[in-house]
Formats: sequence, C-alpha cells, structure tokens
Amino acid sequence: MTAPKIALRPASTDELEAAVRAGGGEPVEDAASADAIVWVNPRDPQGLADLLAASSARWVQLPFAGIEAFIAAGVVDPARTWTCTKGVYGPACAEHALALMLAAARRLHDHIKASTWRSGGFGSPERRLAGTTAVVIGTGGIGSALVPMVRPLGVRVIGVNRSGRPLDGADRTVRVDRLMDVVHEADWVVVAAAATPETRHLVDAGMLAAMRTTAWVVNVARGELVDTEALVTALEAGSIGGAALDVTDPEPLPDGHPLWAMANAIVTPHVANTWDMAVPELVAMVERNVAHFAAGEPLEGLVDPGAGY
Repeated sequence: MTAPKIALRPASTDELEAAVRAGGGEPVEDAASADAIVWVNPRDPQGLADLLAASSARWVQLPFAGIEAFIAAGVVDPARTWTCTKGVYGPACAEHALALMLAAARRLHDHIKASTWRSGGFGSPERRLAGTTAVVIGTGGIGSALVPMVRPLGVRVIGVNRSGRPLDGADRTVRVDRLMDVVHEADWVVVAAAATPETRHLVDAGMLAAMRTTAWVVNVARGELVDTEALVTALEAGSIGGAALDVTDPEPLPDGHPLWAMANAIVTPHVANTWDMAVPELVAMVERNVAHFAAGEPLEGLVDPGAGY
C-alpha cells in the first residue's frame, strides 16, 4: 500500500510530521500533489483557499472545532472530505465551563478583587453546585465531557440538541425547539453548541426573560450564540443572576465595554482551550486520521459542509 502524501500547511512542526509518519503517511512539501492537507492556522481561511486552488487534495484536516470562518469564506466545498477537531477539545472546554460555574457559585470573581476582609457566614450568597440544574445547549464534545464532571457534584443535567438524541448521563434531553420549555428550570444555561446561522443569538432577550433571576449564562462555545446587547440589559436589570463568558460578541471584547465593569459578569479571554492545550490533541488526531485515511476507513471529526460544522 502506497503511503498517502500529506502536506502540513502553512507551517509544519516536528510533532505533526511525526504524527503523519506514525499514521502511515508521508509528509510532503508540495501541496499541489498531496493527497491530503493538514491546515494548522485557524485564522487564515483565505490562505487555505489559495492553496486549494492549485491542489488536488481529497481530504483537508482543520485545526479547531469551530470552523465558521472557513464556512463563511466558502472554503469548505463538498467536493473534498473535510474534518475538524470537534470532540477532541471537549474536555478542556468543559473543565473551563465547570471552573466558571464554581467561580460564580462561590463568588470568586468578587472575592479575588477584594482588598480587605469582608464578613461572610450567615446570609452570604455563596452556594454549592449540589442541587442545581444545568441546561446544556449542545451535546457534542463539550456537552458530553461536562456531564461526568458535574454529576458527581450533584448537578442535574438537561441536554439540548437538534435531534433529541439522549445525552449520556443527562437526566433528560430535549430538542432545541423545546429549549424554552426547560430554560426556566436552569440554574446554569451552558452554551456549548456550534456556531451556525441557526444558532446565532440562540440566547436572546426572550430566553433571558424566561430564565430564573438567580440563573447564570455560561458560554464556552462562540460569542455570537448570545445576543450581547440583550445580555447586558438583563444583567443591568438583575433579571438573571449573571454571565460567565469565555467567548464574546464582539471578540475581542473592547475596552470600556459594560461587561468588564459588571459585578455579575465574569469574562475570560477565550482561553478554555489554548494552543498549548490543543497541540497534543491535534497531533494525536492527525495520527489517527492519517491512519484511517491510509486504510480507507471513515475519518474522525467529519464536517458536514451543508450544516456548517
């Protein structure tokens, strides 16, 4: 069996080249004649488009799970097989979602800023996660990884997805068109879905109005899934408990934006899955997918160009 030729672009690393070889492939410089391309720059869809214009590659591996920039640029054509890293970064992002939930429950964002000892104890609003309910929107890699992290802490989980297919470990799962039927039960609305035209502003003024006054929005997916203007209005009015956001719309969140100054908001700068965390997972996935490609087997992380993820 001839080893498939794999081009690593726009730059290669020793780890990725080793992964290609370990998977039974041959790293090559010439992308035009390569059987497949591993694209490692998530912020340059045009660079990939230019490369593919002169390439006959049958398979393209993208480096992140969120591929909306490549979809929007029209790069992801159905004539090729496309894969992304959906699923493999789920545990890292789920850990961050749990950290944000714990920080909000224990008011760490408030206490960390303190410069003097403040009275706590009786009447202080800190709480445990035990006995709370998380409505997890998106049951892919992040949602699936979050459930076994929060269940031992006593959190009840309601999964929300397009199909209604049960989320393993959840108390129940509903289709996204039933989201408004369950959001009033949430102490935590965890946003973990893919960014598509259908999910833009999924968390809007109507949903925020239906939430409990003590409930928090936790977003570790993409900023545009939440209507930022409506969120700020709800936070200012105190109609929800708070928001913990690793992603925002716009992103980066501008200096002086109201979210920075709000006592009931936590903002982290898109660090749920950093490049240092991602590289080992990407390298391992490349090795597995090269092996699948060489053997003519189904690839992991297949992208549906029509669905956009």
